[in-house]
Amino acid sequence: MESLQKVKTTRPGKRLGRGYGSGKGGHTSSRGQKGQKSRSHIDIMYEGVKMRKSLLNRLPLMRGKGKNSSYSKPVEITLDQINTLPAGTKVTVEKLAEEKIVLAADAFSKGVKILATGEVTKKLNISVPISKSAAAKVEAVGGKIV
Repeated sequence: MESLQKVKTTRPGKRLGRGYGSGKGGHTSSRGQKGQKSRSHIDIMYEGVKMRKSLLNRLPLMRGKGKNSSYSKPVEITLDQINTLPAGTKVTVEKLAEEKIVLAADAFSKGVKILATGEVTKKLNISVPISKSAAAKVEAVGGKIV
């Protein structure tokens, strides 16, 4: 016995501003008459409030291509990832990049921080930034934080 095909239940959204055939009239196409919201593109600086400065105006001025990206945070790695290293290893940014646990470009530009997710079973000498709870786990096994 043949199975029935599934019936599509959701309708696509109405496309505004595409003439009478779109099902939303012609001319203003349900956008009202004039004003910024009736146009095809709303400016990135617009927040819809008269008195308050927009988010982009409140941020400090940064020049260049990456000015709208967020500030860089360190690359976060877990204790599980570090546990793959041999016992007695001195954990540095160079060693992590060499073992391909982190990308070298990101590690050197943003830095690295170890978080307490997972368990560690080997004695390691760690000389990169580490969270307090991760440091407690490493010291409980017999490792050192430099």
